Parts: sequence; C-alpha cells; structure tokens
Amino acid sequence: MKRGGVEVRSFGYFLQLRTGVFSRSMVPAFFAVLCIIGVVVAKLDLNYLINEIFTRLGRNTFLVLSLLIPVVAGLGLNFGIVIGAMAGQIALVIVTHYRIEGLTGLAVAMLIALPLAVLFGWLTGLVLNKAKGREMVTGMILGFFANGLYQLIFLVLVGTVIPMNNPTLLLPSGIGIRNTVDLIGVANALDRALDGIWDGLIMFDLGPIPVGPWRIPLGTWLVTGLLCGGISFLMKTRLGQQMRAVGEDGHIASVAGIPVNRIRITAIVYSTVLAAWGQLIFLQNIGTLNTYNSHEQIGMFSIAALLVGGASTRKAGIGNAILGVFLFHTLFVVSPLAGQAVFGIPQIGEYFRVFLAYGVIAVALVLHAWQNRLPAKG
Repeated sequence: MKRGGVEVRSFGYFLQLRTGVFSRSMVPAFFAVLCIIGVVVAKLDLNYLINEIFTRLGRNTFLVLSLLIPVVAGLGLNFGIVIGAMAGQIALVIVTHYRIEGLTGLAVAMLIALPLAVLFGWLTGLVLNKAKGREMVTGMILGFFANGLYQLIFLVLVGTVIPMNNPTLLLPSGIGIRNTVDLIGVANALDRALDGIWDGLIMFDLGPIPVGPWRIPLGTWLVTGLLCGGISFLMKTRLGQQMRAVGEDGHIASVAGIPVNRIRITAIVYSTVLAAWGQLIFLQNIGTLNTYNSHEQIGMFSIAALLVGGASTRKAGIGNAILGVFLFHTLFVVSPLAGQAVFGIPQIGEYFRVFLAYGVIAVALVLHAWQNRLPAKG
C-alpha cells in the first residue's frame, strides 16, 4: 500500500513536471508557429512588422512586468492591475485639465498616480488577504467593482460634486468627461525628450546605432529597461527574498517570522503602482485616452501576453514578459491581415486573437487548479 502511495505521488509529481514543461516551452512555441504562419499568409512587409513590434514592445512591456511581483509572492496573476490603470488615467485627466505638457506633464501625472495607486493597492491587498487561495478571481471582481466607481465619478460626479469647467474635457451638458480625451500635451513625451538628447549626441559625432528603416522608441525602452533592472534588484534584497519565501509556502514563511500578510499587501501595492505608471506610458505612446474603455482590457491582454511567454500562475520572470509581449503582439499585428488574405474579412483575425487571449488564460487557470490538486491526491 505504501509502495502504491509512493507510486501515486511520483506519478503526480511527474505530471506536474510535464505540465510545467508544457507551460514554459510548448505555449511559446505554439504561438511562434502561429506568428510565422500568419506572416507568410499575410505576405507582410517585414519593415512594417518590425516597426510595429518595436513600438508595441515599448508600449506594453511595462504593464506586463507589473504582474511579476505578485506571482513571486504567491498571489498568482494580478487581474487587479486594471485598478492601477484607473489611477493612471485619473492622473492623466488632471494633468490634461491643468494643461501641463511634455515630459513635465508625464512626470506630474506619475506623481499624482503614485499615492492613488498606493491607496488602491493597499485596499486591494487587504481584500486579497481575506480571500487566500482565490486571489485571481477576487482580483477580477475587484476590477469590475472599481470600474463601476470609476465610471460613477467620471460620468456623474465630475461637473457636479467635483467642480470642473473645461469644455475640451467635459461633455456638452457640462457633466461627465468626454468619451475620448486628446493627450496631445503628453503624447510621446518620453520619446520626444530622449530624441532631443540623442540629437545633441549626434552634434558631437557620436551618432545613433544604425537601425535601417526602423524607428526605435528609445524613451519607453529605456524606462522599461530600468524597470527590469529594478525588479531584478528587488528580488535580491531582503524584501524580495521574503516575497519568494511567502510564494513558496506561506505557512513555513510565517513560522520563520516573516509577516506574510504584510508582504502580500506590499507585493500588490508594488504591482498597482507599476500598473498605473505602465498605463501612463501606454497612453502617452497612443496619444489618446478612451476614458471609459482604455483600462478594461489591460488586465486580460497583459496576463495573456505573460502566459504566452511561458509563465505560469506560480512562476514568471522578465524573460517570460518580454517574449510574451513579442509573440502576443506579433499575432495582434499579423492576424487581421492574415484573416483578410485568407477569408477576405479582416474581422476574422480580430475574433481569432481575442479568442486566443481568453483561451490561453482559461487553460492556464485550469492547469493551475489541476496542479494544486495533484499533491493532495498523492
């Protein structure tokens, strides 16, 4: 009987190992094949594709990186990053209202978003500590709840309870923010600022690295690179090691004297702040704020990109984030054009990529639940 139990446990661990290998390598490989097939079918101009990928890597990677810290701390995939995105959008509306432009405007927006995101992250962390083991679905529901409050503020309270007299932002009735806000004041602020510095270097014959016909968003890449370095440094600190310990086994970490609940809240606060800043970087690159919709798909698409890069609900790294953004957004560029080439209907490609975004999340969550049950059965 004991031998049989050992065999069952061994088989369970073997299945876990195989599942982990699948999630880390087969998923990226599958998406890479899809991307290659799409490029061939659509007959894409490679220069156009590379330019799009460069832009999307700079625009989206910061947001995806904001998911890593909660995974390390054992909270799984933080669907609540939409709450951080809302904090960033609130800051952008304030900056646009007061006409603060350029890199200064973006910096002020980050400063305004910081306390909002810290508060939202702290409240989110408190709720997630009450829902241990169900953090992902709880985070998703919290995002829906926060979205309702956000829409109440911007549709009803602005112009009534919250005084504002700005015809470029308000609806014609004078109550509520317009559906679309032009961010011309801070549009591409990061890249424009760095371009000025780069032009100064060219004057001293240092010249840019030859990139042919491609344009690289150096500003957003630089900020994203700094975040990668910051996350790597954090994981080597005492706080980072405590997060890893909590993620491995909260009970053992608690016995070792680590304040588990506080560490979990700290991880969510970090993630929410980074999501707020990531949304600012995303929107300044887009140049337009869709007031009531810009944040809604941020969580889903960022999580899907991370999973496509080979991450799981328990293990994720910077490499998974970068690879996932590359593959996921390559598919985003390619699929409508492939749908047009094959079926004559570009909307087919849109349906396909949305289906894959939700599908890869669903599969990851099923595997997560299955892996959690295997040791108990052994």
